Formats: sequence, structure tokens, C-alpha cells
Amino acid sequence: MNIPAVQHHAGYPDVYLASRKRLVVTIHAAAGDIKTCELLVFPRTAPEKISSYPMKRVIRDEVRDHFTAEVITTDTLRYLKYYFRLIDSTGKLYFQNAWDTSENEPRDGFYEFLYANETNVLKIPEWAKGVIYYQIFPERFADGNPSNNPPGCQEWGTAPNRENYMGGDLAGILEKLEYLDSLGVECLYLTPIFKGDFNHKYATTDYLEIDPSFGSKETFRELVETCHKYGLKIILDGVFNHCSIHFAPFQDVIEKQELSRYCNWFYIKRFPVEVSETDADYECVGDYGYMPKLNTANPEVQSYIYNVMAFWLNEYHIDGWRLDVADEIDPSLWARIRYRIKSAHPDCLLLGETWGDGFSLLDGKSVDSIMNYVFRDSVRDFFARGSIDAKMFNHRICQMRSHYPEEIRQALFQPLDSHDTERFLWNCKGDIRRLKLAALFQMCFPGAPSIYYGDEIGLNGDNDPDCRRCMEWEKEKQNTEVLSFYKKIISIRKSYSCLRTGNIIPLVCKKMIYGYLCQSENQQIYVLMNGTEEEYEVRLPVLEIARYKNLLTGESYEAEKLVNTKYFNEDMIPCRGSIKLSLKAFEGIVLKTGGMKDEKKQ
Repeated sequence: MNIPAVQHHAGYPDVYLASRKRLVVTIHAAAGDIKTCELLVFPRTAPEKISSYPMKRVIRDEVRDHFTAEVITTDTLRYLKYYFRLIDSTGKLYFQNAWDTSENEPRDGFYEFLYANETNVLKIPEWAKGVIYYQIFPERFADGNPSNNPPGCQEWGTAPNRENYMGGDLAGILEKLEYLDSLGVECLYLTPIFKGDFNHKYATTDYLEIDPSFGSKETFRELVETCHKYGLKIILDGVFNHCSIHFAPFQDVIEKQELSRYCNWFYIKRFPVEVSETDADYECVGDYGYMPKLNTANPEVQSYIYNVMAFWLNEYHIDGWRLDVADEIDPSLWARIRYRIKSAHPDCLLLGETWGDGFSLLDGKSVDSIMNYVFRDSVRDFFARGSIDAKMFNHRICQMRSHYPEEIRQALFQPLDSHDTERFLWNCKGDIRRLKLAALFQMCFPGAPSIYYGDEIGLNGDNDPDCRRCMEWEKEKQNTEVLSFYKKIISIRKSYSCLRTGNIIPLVCKKMIYGYLCQSENQQIYVLMNGTEEEYEVRLPVLEIARYKNLLTGESYEAEKLVNTKYFNEDMIPCRGSIKLSLKAFEGIVLKTGGMKDEKKQ
């Protein structure tokens, strides 16, 4: 056994509370190295009362296996000691405690869990698990009220740049809610709508007012209430890392210099402070001198941000916040904000922006979820660019999932693109087949998929600002094939809960062919995809010898008995049958058996 690869940290995320009576424990080992694993637990005061919990191999990447077990009690968890019993692939027995891995059962050096504090319970809003997002850049989605268009507003559909305006507003979103409902999305994420500079509004001047070019507070209230009538959630973009140079406290600094009571709200390098696009007298976000960075460690600033967040939650009943550049903000802010916000609004979602591994934010004490660009990058490289094969794609996707507890995996915001990236179709060089295959994977993969407005009708565009083109509402200019496909796969996703919150086990991983089982306790869905220009014949392993139906086409297949045939991850799951399938170029297949529980009518 590869002993150095056996790893367990007696803290988050390897040990976390799903409730005060449910403890989740994870251990890691080299891929394929451990045959069986047990978690052995006993009370601190009664070492003879050892309970054994078989550990399930839930994720495997190219490097490691990740085993998990749950300790469930009838009373509050407290004062537990534990260690692990491991049997390797040769049948040899090992034990793992806090000191080492040994062939001898330990008498000391046990791991220990002390007490299940309420604030240590990992609580994610249930509605956010598996939810389907629709991201809107308000200035470019729909113009419902031309009377509030800013001066110099250009014709709808004009090529976007960093300065021009097209007139999109809240009234336009309100008018299109029936369309969004028919598409099947479940939560709207709006980029900033507060009073601010520039067409993107990421330079906020007043956090308590709607930007006049977007409408009024009355219109916003109507939008939220109508969304809720449709069953749609709505979250807003909170830009709390930085502000505009026209933000009142910063203007006070410009006016009063060292005498301003707001000097410590910002990171002032030198006096006198003057506005400058480059080499500013103050720290700013990136190199944008027109957006000064807020001192988010300052208790006054933290109180101000909390009051802003609470205002929109209390007065307008929004469902959550997307938190801009959350990983650049002082961590003490999120700890304070989370406790106060969640105490009053436990179902409020806190979604943090980060472009890498979000572990520093997903510690159970900060945000609930992140914008998972690691997912986006992997999907782009496999489906759009074809720069990685199925083996590397599987490794990157599974490794990403292994970094987070199951509750968080179910709520990860998983985009193909956004207002900050080139459109996915651009990466596909306009190949609609690649976009459809990537969208199929996105909708048939656990987590919370996000559609960036217009992707569902084939809207294209290079990176910012080109990715912020106007939504196309003329039906003859929409790609109706893509739109119909999106509606179909969204319907499939909403019909089978395992696609939202289940676990995946890869079963086919060869060249550019990727297939997996997505399963929960009562459901199994098989997904198989061909990421090449060539037609391929593939044998897909399945759990049971039965009839299977392709949910995309209605076609049926009979599974045959699996005889002396090896398959990918065969030691993780026992398949009894297989189906011979022919996949066309960039074709995907979604299979189910009959008689599945919890199946909704489509």
C-alpha cells in the first residue's frame, strides 16, 4: 500500500457536521490502493464501545480515492475518538490513527471530535442545491422602458464596447419572465443594478438606490414579487470589494483629505488624494483607478456592508447575494456577515466569485457556494477546444469535486461562460454541436448549472466587452434548434433529482468518449458523450440487465449480460450488463431504466 498517500485531517473538510447529530468523515488514499475501509468510533469515556462504519468510495480521480462515512447519533455529537481500518488491494490489513499508518491496531493517538456547535453545522439553503441559474447582464437583456434610457443610448444590437449603452432595464426583465419560465430556469442572477458608473455598474456610487437607467425601486419590487409568483428565486450582485470614485465616502476624502472621517474606509497611499486612472494615491481593484478598494477589515465598513445587504433582504425579499471578487475581501467580513445574515435569513444564499479553487471561501463560515470556474475551464477544454482527452477531463472534474463536502458540491454554481469570459460558442468556433454537448453535460451533472443569457439561442461573442452583446429577441434570428435542445435537457434535469444532487461514477473514459452513471438512493441515469468528429461504437456498462430508454430521442435498448469484460472503475461499482451503442459525432445519450422512483411527468 502507498502509505504516504493515506491522508486524513481531523478538521474541515475531512470532518464536518451536516447536523448536530450527523458527522461526515472522509479519508484519502492512492487510487485503487484500498479495497475496503472502515471508520471505527468510540466515546472518549468508553473506549470499549467501538462502533464500525463502512466507508464508501464516493470519488476517484487519477491520483486518489476518496472514502466517506457518516456517524449518525440520537443525541448531540460530542467527545468521540476514532481511527481507520484499511485493507489494501492485496488483502493486507492496516490501521490509520493521528500518528501514523501501521499494521498494528492502535492503543493511543486517536483522532478526536469534541463537540457539535450549532455554528459549525454546514448549512446550505436547500433551494440552492441543484438549482438552475440564469445570469442576466441587465443593460443588454431587454429594454422594457425606453423613457429611462441614458443619454446617447444606441440602437439595440449595436456592437458593444466598454462605454456604450443599449437601454436594457428591469422593466425589460419583467416583460420576459414568461419566456424565462418557459425555458425552465429557477433562479435569476442579475449583475449589478445599483446606482453606479459605467454600463456594467461594478463601480457603485449608491448601494441603496437602483440605477436610474434600470428603473425604480417600485419596478424592482414588482420584479421580485413577480419572480416569486413564477417560482423563480432572484439574487443580486454585491460589489463590496470596491466602489466608484463618486461614492459619497470617497468624495468626502477627496474634499477633506486627512480630515475626512472616511480615510480609514479606503487604503490611502499618500496625501493629497487625487483621482487618477493610473498610479493612484489609493489602492484600487486591479488597475482601475476609478474603482477604489474598500477597507473591508474596518468595522465601520463591515457594518455598512451588512446594512446594505440586510436592507435589500428585508425591504425587497431578494433570495441571496452574489459577492463580487469575494476572495479579495478581508475574511473577517464574511465570518461576521454570515452569522448576522443567516440568523435573520437562513435561506439567503451567499455566492462568492472566485476563479480558482474556492476552498478558502467554502469553510462553512463564509459563503455557501462559489462561481465554479474550475468546472467551466474543464468543460471548455474538453468539449469546445478538444485540448484534453476524456482521461484528463475526468481527472479534473473528479478532483474538483473531491475538494468540497457533498452539501457544497450540490450547490456549486457551474457556468459554461459569464459576463467576464468569452461565450462558450466562441470557444467552440461557432460549432453548435459542441455547445449542445457541453450543455447536455452541464444539465446532467450534479450541482447548480448556470446559463448566461443568450447561450440558449446561440448568442456568440469574444471576451469582455463582446460577450455582453444584446439579447436577440427576433425569433428568426434565434437558433431555435439550440433553444429547443436547452428546453429538452432542462426538462430532463428537473424530472430526475439524481441529476441535481446525486453522485457520479465514471464508466467509460477513452480518447474523447466519456460516460458515467449519475445516481442517488433511488435513481440511476447514464450519460454517454462523443466529443469527436467521428462516429464511435461504445459498450456502456450498466447495473442491471434490463431495457433502457434514451431520454433525448425515446429510443430503447436492451442490455446484455456482461461477461469477462473489464470496464473503467469496475472496482467501484458492480455492473451486471452492458449496452452496445453507436454515437454520431458530438452526440450525447441519456439513458434510464423503467420503474424509477421520484420520476416526475415530463
